[in-house]
Amino acid sequence: MSKIKPSQGAPYARIMGVGGYRPTRVVPNEVILETIDSSDEWIRSRSGIATRHWASEQETVAAMSVEASGKAIADAGITPEQIGAVIVSTVSHFKQTPAIATEIAHKVGAGRPAAFDISAGCAGFGYGLTLAKGMIVEGSAAYVLVIGVERLSDLTDLSDRATAFLFGDGAGAVVVGPSKVPAIGPTVWGSEGDKSETIKQTVAWDTFHAERPEKFPAITQEGQAVFRWAVFEMAKVAQQALDAAGISPEDLDVFIPHQANMRIIDSMVKTLKLPEHVTVARDVETTGNTSAASIPLAMERLLATGQAKSGDTALVIGFGAGLVYAATVVTLP
Repeated sequence: MSKIKPSQGAPYARIMGVGGYRPTRVVPNEVILETIDSSDEWIRSRSGIATRHWASEQETVAAMSVEASGKAIADAGITPEQIGAVIVSTVSHFKQTPAIATEIAHKVGAGRPAAFDISAGCAGFGYGLTLAKGMIVEGSAAYVLVIGVERLSDLTDLSDRATAFLFGDGAGAVVVGPSKVPAIGPTVWGSEGDKSETIKQTVAWDTFHAERPEKFPAITQEGQAVFRWAVFEMAKVAQQALDAAGISPEDLDVFIPHQANMRIIDSMVKTLKLPEHVTVARDVETTGNTSAASIPLAMERLLATGQAKSGDTALVIGFGAGLVYAATVVTLP
């Protein structure tokens, strides 16, 4: 017989609060057109993006995260000291170690929580949310701060006509805590490593250090391959998440997909046959693709503008470099 004491956590977990931060500088398509041969009409038709936010030198990954986290903690109605773990999803914190989560935890006043970074690209928020849910139910933390944050302007090749207009900066955060009823459904997640080259960093850090190429590493992608994969495969994953949660499209109030591209969002809505009453996040138009930050940022905006309300049932799905994905159904805070 085991002598190990069993874990004792909450029966379920839920998102208790959400916060977001968008850099003050708004960059319209006209600025992008200074370095690529294109047009505002072409960019909008291909991506649905009209503007994006780019961070200043002062708006670091840590600074943006702290701002978003403070809002999420206040929205959750808890104190920073109650945070037992901090999970940060990002691909644009350039120090391999230490994790930026430790700095953020200190700056928000969380005391001495578990703190670590994850790298799951645009699916990172879903990965972090799933880990946080497990911590709450397992009992290793009473409250978990999950942050998606990116400064993708640092990894954008402004001469690349295929990607120069896509990326933006920002941070989104949620507090996950205990719940007496199910409020975060089972996660459908996975990866397709045979397609890992479709979205990638142009040069590895060690290669950059050794050879010093003329250009700093940037993010590149095979646009058509990514589009086809996202439209056809991710709609299936989204449906699997609905099925796993026992939710039908008619039961949904809100759909919050990763804000990669308006055409992908529209195609997923059509493939999933979502009813007209379902509110669809389209934050990509004014925020661009912010990778791990896109879902919590879109969630925060929907709630702030009244397009969604506390208690709504939402399907969230992230997908990106790897190729990785994560989808689940949640109750909005």
